[in-house]
Amino acid sequence: MKPRFRIERRLEVPSWMNWSIPAGAVAVALAAGAVLLSFLGVSPLAAYKAMVQGSLGDAWGISETIVKAIPLTLAGLAVGLAFTMVVWNIGAEGQIVMGALAAVAVVRYAFVDNSLVILSLMFLAACIAGGLWAGFAGFLKARWNVNETITTLMMNYIAILLADYFIYGPWRDPSSLGFPMTTPFPDAARLPVLGGTRVHVGIFLAIGLAILFRVLYRWTKWGFELRVIGNNPNAARYAGINDLKNVVLAMFLSGAVAGIAGMTEVAGLQGRLQPGFSGGYGFTAIIVAWLARLNPMATILVSFLLGALLVGGDTLQVVMRLPLASVQVLQGLILFCVLGAEFFRNYRIVFIRGGE
Repeated sequence: MKPRFRIERRLEVPSWMNWSIPAGAVAVALAAGAVLLSFLGVSPLAAYKAMVQGSLGDAWGISETIVKAIPLTLAGLAVGLAFTMVVWNIGAEGQIVMGALAAVAVVRYAFVDNSLVILSLMFLAACIAGGLWAGFAGFLKARWNVNETITTLMMNYIAILLADYFIYGPWRDPSSLGFPMTTPFPDAARLPVLGGTRVHVGIFLAIGLAILFRVLYRWTKWGFELRVIGNNPNAARYAGINDLKNVVLAMFLSGAVAGIAGMTEVAGLQGRLQPGFSGGYGFTAIIVAWLARLNPMATILVSFLLGALLVGGDTLQVVMRLPLASVQVLQGLILFCVLGAEFFRNYRIVFIRGGE
C-alpha cells in the first residue's frame, strides 16, 4: 500500500511560525509535565500556580528570577553566537567555570584595592580564559574537522574537575569549617547590587551585550559572514570567506561571553567559588538559544521565563516537597519538544488523495 502522505521541505518559512512553533512546543512540554506531576501525586494546576506565584508573585520572586536570568542571558548569547554558524558549542558550562576560575585567580594573586581596576582585570581574565577554552575546540573543528559537540562536551568535565581541584585543594578557605569553598572576595571585587535585592549590575552587561550582538548580526560584515557560513559553508568558501578564521574567532567570542557569565556569578552573587556555583546554566543556555531562535533580544525574554521556571522549581521543592529532578525533567521536556518542533518548521506533511 502506498503511503497516504509525503514529507516536503519548506522553501519558505512563514514568519508566524517563528513564534508559534516554539510557543506550541513549550505548551506540549508543559502538558507532558502535567502528566508527570500527576504521577507524582501533585495537582498540575496547583503546581504550576505555585511556580508562577513563587517566581512572579511578589518583588522578591521577580528579583530572584532576574538573578537567574543574568547568567542565562549571557550563556544563551554565547552558545547562540556559535549556533549561528552551525557550530555546536555544548561547552558553555565549562567556559563559565573557566571564567570564574580566572576571576578568582585575579583576586588571589593580583588584587588591587580599587573596584574599577580589579573588576576590569577580573572581566578581562574571564574573557580570555573562557575564550581560549572554547577557541581550542573551534580550532580543532576548523583545522581537522574534529567534532565540536564531543570536544566541548568533554571539556566541560575537565573544567569542572579543575575547579574542584582548586576548591578542595590550594584555594580552600581554611576558616570555612570544612566546607569546600574559596576565601570570600573583598568588597572591591564584588559587583554592586541594586537596592536591597540580590540583582547585581551584571544585568546591564547582559542587556548591553544582547544589543551589541543584535547590531553585530544584522548590520556588520562579519555578522553577514557568520550567517553565510551557517547557511552554506561551501558557498562561503567559494565567496572567499575564511571559515577557519571565522570559526575560531566565533568560538573564542562565544567562550569569552560564557566566561563573563562565570565572572558575574562569582563576583555579583556568590562572592567566592564553590562546587556547583553555576547550577547548570551552561546547559540550560542551549534551551534559551533555541527558544529565542538565536535572536539576541529574544534571548533576554526567554532567559527571564526560564529563570522563572528555575525559581518556581525551588518553590515546588519547598511547597510541594518535590525533588529537584522534577524541575530538571521539565527543562528536558522543553528542550526535547523545541528541538522536535524544528521538524515542522523546516518540513511540511502533504496528504495525498486516494486517486493520486
